[in-house]
Amino acid sequence: MKRLLVVGAGNVGSKVVELSRSKGWEVSGASLSGGDGLLALDVGDSDAVNALPDFDAVVHCAASGRGGEDAYRSVYLRGCRNLSNRFSSAKLIFTSSSSVYSQTDGKMVNEESETLPGRETGRILLEAERVVTDSGGVVVRLAGIYGPGRSVLLRKFLDGEAVIEEDGRRIINQIHRDDAASAVVHLLTMANFPEGEIFNVCDSAPMSQLKVYQGMAAIFGKTLPPSGPRDLNRKRGWTHKQVSNAKIVETGWCPGFPRFLDAVGADGAICATGDLQSSDAY
Repeated sequence: MKRLLVVGAGNVGSKVVELSRSKGWEVSGASLSGGDGLLALDVGDSDAVNALPDFDAVVHCAASGRGGEDAYRSVYLRGCRNLSNRFSSAKLIFTSSSSVYSQTDGKMVNEESETLPGRETGRILLEAERVVTDSGGVVVRLAGIYGPGRSVLLRKFLDGEAVIEEDGRRIINQIHRDDAASAVVHLLTMANFPEGEIFNVCDSAPMSQLKVYQGMAAIFGKTLPPSGPRDLNRKRGWTHKQVSNAKIVETGWCPGFPRFLDAVGADGAICATGDLQSSDAY
Protein backbone atom coordinates (compact mmCIF):
# COMPACT_ATOMS: atom_id res chain seq x y z
CA MET A 1 0.00 0.00 0.00
CA LYS A 2 1.43 3.36 -1.05
CA ARG A 3 1.65 6.13 1.52
CA LEU A 4 0.45 9.67 0.80
CA LEU A 5 0.85 12.85 2.83
CA VAL A 6 -1.68 15.63 2.20
CA VAL A 7 -0.42 18.92 3.62
CA GLY A 8 -3.40 21.18 4.21
CA ALA A 9 -6.32 18.82 4.69
CA GLY A 10 -8.92 21.57 4.46
CA ASN A 11 -11.46 22.27 1.73
CA VAL A 12 -9.71 20.61 -1.22
CA GLY A 13 -7.25 18.58 0.84
CA SER A 14 -9.92 16.72 2.80
CA LYS A 15 -11.48 15.60 -0.49
CA VAL A 16 -8.06 14.52 -1.79
CA VAL A 17 -7.69 12.42 1.38
CA GLU A 18 -11.11 10.83 0.84
CA LEU A 19 -10.58 10.04 -2.86
CA SER A 20 -7.05 8.71 -2.33
CA ARG A 21 -8.18 6.35 0.41
CA SER A 22 -10.92 5.04 -1.87
CA LYS A 23 -8.17 4.11 -4.34
CA GLY A 24 -6.27 2.13 -1.72
CA TRP A 25 -3.68 4.65 -0.56
CA GLU A 26 -2.64 4.90 3.08
CA VAL A 27 -3.17 8.62 3.65
CA SER A 28 -2.00 10.97 6.37
CA GLY A 29 -3.37 14.50 6.51
CA ALA A 30 -1.57 17.44 8.10
CA SER A 31 -2.57 20.94 9.16
CA LEU A 32 -0.92 23.73 11.10
CA SER A 33 -2.81 22.98 14.31
CA GLY A 34 -3.39 19.24 13.85
CA GLY A 35 -6.26 17.53 15.64
CA ASP A 36 -9.14 15.43 14.28
CA GLY A 37 -6.70 12.76 13.18
CA LEU A 38 -4.38 15.20 11.42
CA LEU A 39 -0.67 15.67 11.98
CA ALA A 40 0.35 19.08 13.35
CA LEU A 41 2.78 20.56 10.83
CA ASP A 42 4.18 23.98 10.02
CA VAL A 43 5.19 23.30 6.43
CA GLY A 44 7.39 26.41 6.44
CA ASP A 45 9.53 24.93 9.25
CA SER A 46 12.29 22.80 7.73
CA ASP A 47 13.00 20.98 11.00
CA ALA A 48 9.34 19.96 11.32
CA VAL A 49 9.21 18.74 7.71
CA ASN A 50 12.51 16.86 8.03
CA ALA A 51 11.12 15.03 11.08
CA LEU A 52 8.29 13.50 9.03
CA PRO A 53 8.39 9.81 8.12
CA ASP A 54 8.82 8.68 4.53
CA PHE A 55 5.95 8.92 2.03
CA ASP A 56 5.60 7.76 -1.56
CA ALA A 57 3.75 10.92 -2.56
CA VAL A 58 3.03 14.36 -1.12
CA VAL A 59 0.29 16.84 -2.03
CA HIS A 60 0.79 20.43 -0.87
CA CYS A 61 -2.59 22.16 -0.81
CA ALA A 62 -2.20 24.18 2.38
CA ALA A 63 -3.72 27.66 2.40
CA SER A 64 -2.07 30.87 3.51
CA GLY A 65 -5.01 31.67 5.77
CA ARG A 66 -5.73 34.79 3.67
CA GLY A 67 -2.39 36.10 4.86
CA GLY A 68 -0.14 38.50 3.01
CA GLU A 69 3.34 38.21 1.55
CA ASP A 70 4.98 36.77 4.68
CA ALA A 71 2.38 34.01 4.90
CA TYR A 72 2.79 33.23 1.20
CA ARG A 73 6.56 32.96 1.56
CA SER A 74 6.26 30.65 4.56
CA VAL A 75 3.45 28.37 3.40
CA TYR A 76 4.09 28.27 -0.34
CA LEU A 77 7.71 29.11 -1.08
CA ARG A 78 9.45 27.69 1.99
CA GLY A 79 6.84 24.95 2.22
CA CYS A 80 7.49 23.75 -1.32
CA ARG A 81 11.24 24.00 -0.82
CA ASN A 82 11.08 22.02 2.42
CA LEU A 83 8.87 19.30 0.95
CA SER A 84 10.90 18.94 -2.24
CA ASN A 85 14.11 18.63 -0.21
CA ARG A 86 12.72 16.14 2.30
CA PHE A 87 10.82 14.00 -0.22
CA SER A 88 13.15 14.19 -3.20
CA SER A 89 12.25 10.69 -4.39
CA ALA A 90 8.48 11.02 -3.85
CA LYS A 91 5.81 12.31 -6.20
CA LEU A 92 5.06 15.93 -5.29
CA ILE A 93 2.00 17.94 -6.33
CA PHE A 94 1.53 21.60 -5.45
CA THR A 95 -1.82 23.34 -5.85
CA SER A 96 -1.11 26.85 -7.05
CA SER A 97 -3.54 29.36 -8.55
CA SER A 98 -4.67 30.55 -11.97
CA SER A 99 -4.32 34.07 -10.54
CA VAL A 100 -0.71 33.96 -11.80
CA TYR A 101 -2.22 34.84 -15.20
CA SER A 102 -2.77 38.61 -15.13
CA GLN A 103 -4.27 39.04 -18.61
CA THR A 104 -7.06 41.59 -18.96
CA ASP A 105 -7.99 41.22 -22.66
CA GLY A 106 -10.48 38.36 -22.27
CA LYS A 107 -8.46 35.95 -24.40
CA MET A 108 -7.83 32.26 -23.71
CA VAL A 109 -4.75 31.41 -21.66
CA ASN A 110 -3.02 28.05 -21.28
CA GLU A 111 0.03 26.74 -19.47
CA GLU A 112 2.32 28.34 -22.05
CA SER A 113 0.81 31.81 -21.65
CA GLU A 114 2.69 34.67 -20.06
CA THR A 115 2.56 34.88 -16.26
CA LEU A 116 3.18 38.36 -14.94
CA PRO A 117 1.09 38.71 -11.79
CA GLY A 118 0.69 42.28 -10.67
CA ARG A 119 1.01 41.51 -6.97
CA GLU A 120 3.89 40.16 -4.93
CA THR A 121 1.80 37.25 -3.67
CA GLY A 122 1.42 36.05 -7.25
CA ARG A 123 5.15 36.35 -7.86
CA ILE A 124 5.79 34.27 -4.73
CA LEU A 125 3.47 31.58 -6.08
CA LEU A 126 5.44 31.48 -9.32
CA GLU A 127 8.69 31.10 -7.42
CA ALA A 128 7.16 28.23 -5.42
CA GLU A 129 6.00 26.63 -8.67
CA ARG A 130 9.54 26.72 -10.05
CA VAL A 131 10.85 24.98 -6.93
CA VAL A 132 8.36 22.18 -7.52
CA THR A 133 8.83 21.74 -11.27
CA ASP A 134 12.62 21.97 -10.98
CA SER A 135 12.48 19.04 -8.55
CA GLY A 136 10.30 16.96 -10.88
CA GLY A 137 7.02 17.73 -9.15
CA VAL A 138 3.70 18.76 -10.69
CA VAL A 139 1.95 22.12 -10.34
CA VAL A 140 -1.84 22.40 -10.46
CA ARG A 141 -3.12 25.92 -11.11
CA LEU A 142 -6.60 25.97 -9.62
CA ALA A 143 -9.27 28.43 -10.71
CA GLY A 144 -11.60 29.96 -8.11
CA ILE A 145 -12.80 27.14 -5.86
CA TYR A 146 -16.44 26.73 -4.94
CA GLY A 147 -18.43 23.84 -3.54
CA PRO A 148 -20.73 22.77 -0.74
CA GLY A 149 -21.30 25.84 1.41
CA ARG A 150 -18.67 27.86 -0.43
CA SER A 151 -19.29 30.32 -3.26
CA VAL A 152 -18.72 34.05 -3.12
CA LEU A 153 -20.82 34.57 -6.25
CA LEU A 154 -23.81 32.64 -4.94
CA ARG A 155 -23.56 34.11 -1.45
CA LYS A 156 -23.48 37.70 -2.71
CA PHE A 157 -26.28 37.02 -5.17
CA LEU A 158 -28.60 35.50 -2.55
CA ASP A 159 -27.74 38.18 0.02
CA GLY A 160 -28.39 41.01 -2.41
CA GLU A 161 -24.77 42.17 -2.28
CA ALA A 162 -23.79 41.26 -5.85
CA VAL A 163 -22.75 43.96 -8.33
CA ILE A 164 -22.27 43.50 -12.06
CA GLU A 165 -19.01 45.25 -12.84
CA GLU A 166 -19.53 47.73 -15.70
CA ASP A 167 -21.10 45.70 -18.54
CA GLY A 168 -20.38 42.34 -16.85
CA ARG A 169 -17.90 41.20 -19.49
CA ARG A 170 -15.23 40.06 -17.01
CA ILE A 171 -14.68 36.32 -17.40
CA ILE A 172 -15.16 34.13 -14.33
CA ASN A 173 -12.97 31.00 -14.07
CA GLN A 174 -14.01 28.47 -11.44
CA ILE A 175 -13.70 24.84 -10.34
CA HIS A 176 -15.84 22.75 -8.02
CA ARG A 177 -14.03 21.51 -4.91
CA ASP A 178 -14.69 17.88 -5.84
CA ASP A 179 -13.36 18.39 -9.37
CA ALA A 180 -10.22 20.09 -8.06
CA ALA A 181 -9.55 17.11 -5.79
CA SER A 182 -10.30 14.56 -8.50
CA ALA A 183 -7.81 16.30 -10.81
CA VAL A 184 -5.09 16.08 -8.16
CA VAL A 185 -5.76 12.38 -7.57
CA HIS A 186 -5.93 11.75 -11.32
CA LEU A 187 -2.46 13.23 -11.83
CA LEU A 188 -1.12 11.44 -8.77
CA THR A 189 -2.25 8.04 -10.02
CA MET A 190 -1.35 8.37 -13.71
CA ALA A 191 0.68 5.43 -15.03
CA ASN A 192 3.43 7.87 -15.99
CA PHE A 193 3.67 10.67 -13.45
CA PRO A 194 4.04 13.91 -15.51
CA GLU A 195 7.22 15.15 -13.85
CA GLY A 196 7.90 18.86 -14.07
CA GLU A 197 4.57 19.70 -15.71
CA ILE A 198 2.01 22.42 -14.98
CA PHE A 199 -1.74 21.92 -15.42
CA ASN A 200 -4.61 24.39 -15.31
CA VAL A 201 -7.58 22.95 -13.44
CA CYS A 202 -10.84 24.76 -14.10
CA ASP A 203 -14.23 23.91 -15.50
CA SER A 204 -14.84 23.68 -19.23
CA ALA A 205 -16.95 26.80 -19.68
CA PRO A 206 -15.53 30.08 -18.36
CA MET A 207 -18.46 32.51 -18.29
CA SER A 208 -18.83 36.26 -18.21
CA GLN A 209 -19.93 37.73 -14.92
CA LEU A 210 -23.15 38.88 -16.59
CA LYS A 211 -24.01 35.37 -17.85
CA VAL A 212 -23.29 33.88 -14.43
CA TYR A 213 -25.72 36.27 -12.74
CA GLN A 214 -28.27 35.87 -15.52
CA GLY A 215 -28.15 32.12 -14.99
CA MET A 216 -28.58 32.39 -11.24
CA ALA A 217 -31.42 34.87 -11.69
CA ALA A 218 -33.22 32.32 -13.84
CA ILE A 219 -32.55 29.43 -11.43
CA PHE A 220 -33.72 31.29 -8.31
CA GLY A 221 -36.34 33.54 -9.89
CA LYS A 222 -34.60 36.75 -8.80
CA THR A 223 -33.78 40.00 -10.55
CA LEU A 224 -30.31 40.81 -11.84
CA PRO A 225 -27.90 42.66 -9.51
CA PRO A 226 -27.27 46.36 -10.20
CA SER A 227 -24.31 47.55 -12.26
CA GLY A 228 -21.30 49.23 -10.69
CA PRO A 229 -17.58 49.96 -11.18
CA ARG A 230 -14.80 47.39 -11.36
CA ASP A 231 -13.66 45.96 -8.04
CA LEU A 232 -9.98 46.86 -8.29
CA ASN A 233 -9.36 45.92 -4.65
CA ARG A 234 -9.77 42.18 -5.17
CA LYS A 235 -7.10 40.30 -3.23
CA ARG A 236 -5.72 38.60 -6.34
CA GLY A 237 -6.16 41.58 -8.62
CA TRP A 238 -8.60 42.38 -11.43
CA THR A 239 -8.15 40.12 -14.43
CA HIS A 240 -10.18 39.24 -17.50
CA LYS A 241 -9.14 36.02 -19.23
CA GLN A 242 -10.42 32.54 -20.13
CA VAL A 243 -8.40 29.74 -18.54
CA SER A 244 -8.11 26.60 -20.66
CA ASN A 245 -8.22 23.10 -19.12
CA ALA A 246 -7.39 21.39 -22.44
CA LYS A 247 -4.01 20.06 -21.28
CA ILE A 248 -5.33 18.07 -18.32
CA VAL A 249 -8.43 16.99 -20.26
CA GLU A 250 -6.09 15.42 -22.82
CA THR A 251 -4.71 13.19 -20.04
CA GLY A 252 -8.18 11.69 -19.45
CA TRP A 253 -9.58 13.90 -16.70
CA CYS A 254 -12.83 15.79 -17.05
CA PRO A 255 -14.81 17.91 -14.57
CA GLY A 256 -17.98 16.51 -13.06
CA PHE A 257 -19.43 20.01 -13.25
CA PRO A 258 -18.42 21.42 -16.67
CA ARG A 259 -20.15 24.74 -15.88
CA PHE A 260 -20.65 26.64 -12.64
CA LEU A 261 -24.39 26.82 -13.35
CA ASP A 262 -24.52 23.01 -13.57
CA ALA A 263 -23.49 22.90 -9.91
CA VAL A 264 -25.84 25.70 -8.86
CA GLY A 265 -28.71 23.66 -10.24
CA ALA A 266 -27.55 20.36 -8.72
CA ASP A 267 -28.85 19.34 -5.32
CA GLY A 268 -26.01 19.44 -2.79
CA ALA A 269 -23.32 20.66 -5.19
CA ILE A 270 -23.60 24.13 -3.69
CA CYS A 271 -25.78 24.87 -0.68
CA ALA A 272 -28.28 27.55 -1.62
CA THR A 273 -29.13 28.20 2.02
CA GLY A 274 -27.17 28.36 5.24
CA ASP A 275 -23.75 29.86 5.76
CA LEU A 276 -21.95 30.30 2.46
CA GLN A 277 -18.25 31.07 2.74
CA SER A 278 -16.39 33.31 0.35
CA SER A 279 -13.88 32.21 -2.27
CA ASP A 280 -12.38 34.36 -4.98
CA ALA A 281 -13.18 33.54 -8.60
CA TYR A 282 -10.17 34.24 -10.81
